[in-house]
Amino acid sequence: MTTKSNTRLFERLLPSLMVLRDEALRVEQSFAEELSQIEPAYRASARNLLHYLGVRQHDIRNLQRDLASLGLSSLGVLEAHAMASLNAVVDVLGQLTGRELGREPDAPVDFRTGPLLLRDHSRNLLGPEPNNRYVRIMVTMPSEAATQPELVRDLLRAGMDVMRINCAHDDPDAWRAMVDNLRRAEREVGRSCRVQADLGGPKLRTGPLAAVGRLLKIRPKRDHLARVLAPARVWLTLAETPEPAPEGIAVVMPVSRELLEAAQPGDELSLIDGRERERGLRVVSRQGQSCLAETEQIIYAVDQAPLTLLRDRTKIADGRIGPLPEITPPIMLFPNDILLLTRAETPGENATRDDAGAVIGPAHVHCTLDAAFRSVRPGESVWLDDGKIGGMVKANDGEVITIRITHTGPNGGRLRAEKGINFPDTRFEMSALTDKDIADLTQVVGHVDMVALSFLRGPDDILLLEDHLHRLGAGHLGIVLKIENRQAFENLPRILLASLRSPPVGVMVARGDLAVEVGFERLSEVQEEILWLCEAAHVPVIWATQILEGMAKKGSPSRAEVSDAVMSSRAECAMLNKGPYIVETVRFLSGILSRMDTHLDKRKAMLRRLAIAELS
Repeated sequence: MTTKSNTRLFERLLPSLMVLRDEALRVEQSFAEELSQIEPAYRASARNLLHYLGVRQHDIRNLQRDLASLGLSSLGVLEAHAMASLNAVVDVLGQLTGRELGREPDAPVDFRTGPLLLRDHSRNLLGPEPNNRYVRIMVTMPSEAATQPELVRDLLRAGMDVMRINCAHDDPDAWRAMVDNLRRAEREVGRSCRVQADLGGPKLRTGPLAAVGRLLKIRPKRDHLARVLAPARVWLTLAETPEPAPEGIAVVMPVSRELLEAAQPGDELSLIDGRERERGLRVVSRQGQSCLAETEQIIYAVDQAPLTLLRDRTKIADGRIGPLPEITPPIMLFPNDILLLTRAETPGENATRDDAGAVIGPAHVHCTLDAAFRSVRPGESVWLDDGKIGGMVKANDGEVITIRITHTGPNGGRLRAEKGINFPDTRFEMSALTDKDIADLTQVVGHVDMVALSFLRGPDDILLLEDHLHRLGAGHLGIVLKIENRQAFENLPRILLASLRSPPVGVMVARGDLAVEVGFERLSEVQEEILWLCEAAHVPVIWATQILEGMAKKGSPSRAEVSDAVMSSRAECAMLNKGPYIVETVRFLSGILSRMDTHLDKRKAMLRRLAIAELS
């Protein structure tokens, strides 16, 4: 029986819902021109996205609670069918209040066709669904995938559905070899697998650091009382024709030919190390032209240091050490330190100090992206090395960006070469496609199923990539949009609309750089918003960065990693990075996802107003 209080609530809720519906229609009408350019088969998805954005421009949490209290839909899962959800609730309230509401607006999708479109679009991009789960598994290829066909075959058997080739590493010959190994594995295993090529994009990185010399540190394993538990094992090999060290031997010392040719097991090698201490190594075996030696001493071997071979304390031969690898110490940074990012490609160095320890010259390092020197402004924040070191821009004269360090670890921050730089507050005006990316495209388009666009910032980046793909006769390839900076996230609605002009398309949530850009405290919120908007556009999502990272590298996952892996079941694809235990990790993740398929299918959300939904 309907009570009077419920009747009053029905009467109050109905106008609010009709306003929401009118707002959804208004947003659609304001983007009529953009809709006309959408691929016809994807136009219903674009309309649904616009309807959803219209709803999300409002905070409807109180409305949701009132609807739930009446046993009606709370609109918590309207992403895939926004207008159909509004129509259904308005229709029920109209019947309960006895009001004639007239003809309801046309819904581009309904409760059945909306989710089906997402599944269809996922199949178009990512391939057919595996037999035992909905979420696909993408795996980043290590370099060994080009030369070890058995590795690719094992990954395919374990459950890999998409091979990811990172064009920032290896070369075109290696990429083609990886794909050839995959096609051979498909025939052997009887499973198909898509291939994605990730373009490197204009990533900001630190340049090289200045070397301070060539040195090799040799250290035996010791206990807490400095007693030797195991000697250090050193592989002595020729510098000009080195032989690979046996498994488990990490220290390699190049030495002179005349010394190696004379060495026998039991001989001693004598040297004076970098601390002016007499040190020795004992030869324990010969293998080919190389020798294995051991020592229980700590040795700082210096490049080109004299080395004497002794047998029964009699000199047998003389030689030298080297060439040894260069030593490039990291730049040490603490809060309030100054760091200069230089446009000039000068090797980075630590701050210089006078005899009293006062800084007379700040630390400096090259920044690899010219656009930073055109765009960065004082007062904007900067993060280095995946957020481990933070700072504030004090000045930018076009050649040097001056940064005051504000955040490091408790023992300071160690900044090395080739580490990422993020300017989350900066609006960059630059293309996501570099000259290298355009050259790489010509090498991969005939071998892959989709291309991932890195560090895009707006719709123009997508249109430029599409132009290049059509120029190469590859307009049929799928495009994956990597959302890894704040600009791309804030522009996501327009990016999605632009991408639907030339599907198939997907979105990768690149959680590594994205966390630095938006702040770690906001990452969970931001990735939820990306999932919602992509579901509204019926665009598949690839959940990326550090899924089961510990297991891939060390062989066993942490509890937090397992929980995080479960979250990837919210997406259409989960991406794993390379590691020594990657085959076992693929198999483990496949088991998790197949079990979660019976428990989760997206989830209900409370719909406060979304700033990202504003499309003014």
